[in-house]
Amino acid sequence: MKFIGKVHKFGADVDTDVIIPARYLNTFDPIELAKHCMEDADAEFSTKVKAGDIIVADKNFGCGSSREHAPIAIKGAGVSCVIARSFARIFYRNAINTGLPILECDAAIDAINSGDEVEVDLDLGQIRNLRTGEVYEATPFPPFMQAIMAKGGLINYIKDKR
Repeated sequence: MKFIGKVHKFGADVDTDVIIPARYLNTFDPIELAKHCMEDADAEFSTKVKAGDIIVADKNFGCGSSREHAPIAIKGAGVSCVIARSFARIFYRNAINTGLPILECDAAIDAINSGDEVEVDLDLGQIRNLRTGEVYEATPFPPFMQAIMAKGGLINYIKDKR
């Protein structure tokens, strides 16, 4: 899977309450959740983000509660991939289960800026900054996990296997 998108950059320790504030947890509808995605970090995020855009963040992205609403809101907003220095473990698993592509890559976080356009090759674990031409290497997921994300999440993957 390949993605090209504009970067929206965030700092460290972005918790699930920032990704989707608790006051909006009365639905699982991705479109409704998307309207409030990241609003406590950037009140204009939902109006700025376009389909295919990419979130880049520092360490411990998705810390806090174990709510699946967080990756659902990000996907609903049209974000194609999240790249971070590291992810909170429960968010990491929820992202895969809901089909939100993620990558961990220190070098990319240090070099990519908000507004840059990047190309992500999830299969190879490569991230290319189209502004600078620099390429960063992340560890790609094993094929079965890539298949889960390509199917849009674990439930779709299992349904397809039946």
